Amino acid sequence: MTAPLVTILDDEPDIRRLLADTLEEAGFRTLSFGRATEFEAALKTTTPDLCLVDLSLPDKDGLTLVHRLALEQGATVIIISGRAQVQDRITGLELGADDYIIKPFDPSEVVARIRARLRKGKTAAASAGDTAQFEGWTAHFDQFTLVDQSGAETPFSHAEGAVLRLFLESPKRLITRAYMQETLGGAAGESFDRAMDVRISRLRTKLQEDPKNPRLIKTIYGAGYIFLGDVVWR
Repeated sequence: MTAPLVTILDDEPDIRRLLADTLEEAGFRTLSFGRATEFEAALKTTTPDLCLVDLSLPDKDGLTLVHRLALEQGATVIIISGRAQVQDRITGLELGADDYIIKPFDPSEVVARIRARLRKGKTAAASAGDTAQFEGWTAHFDQFTLVDQSGAETPFSHAEGAVLRLFLESPKRLITRAYMQETLGGAAGESFDRAMDVRISRLRTKLQEDPKNPRLIKTIYGAGYIFLGDVVWR
């Protein structure tokens, strides 16, 4: 079985070397890049299992890159950054990152976070098929697209897909914030709650929901959310 491939994008050679050495000792394959342009060029021929991305890059804005990775490629992304402010963490998660690690970090924690994220991805993939049909919509989780009855396609990010799959796997059941945090990962608190609010709002928009009275994804105030549609997995 091929070892998971982790790409490392950081402009500091010592950080790249530390991460690569630690991950390879832990059984991962790695590819390291110091510039976003080199990283993006490699993605045209390589599909990593997970991307580690620094936000302070010399040639491109890290947050913009994270958003594009999550939205266009459905990549699993963990940000590693010296930006420790709460707002930076919230923004990173809102834009599609799956986790946020602050520098300086313990290399063993990075390995543990990567393993946890990849394990969650495998569990989600094994729990159902790649395609779900509901209320006139078709969600293709292998392509990260929503298709309406007319055939029009709308892309969704990896992070949005994780939330949507959670709803579609448990229709007409209350999903609490605590369960979402436990299932999707990430530290509990304001940044996680804010990230979930944004992802659910974006899903409602893509599903053409009325923001004042959504039909499919209902908020149960003080408790969590419930998805009211009928779902068929393919």
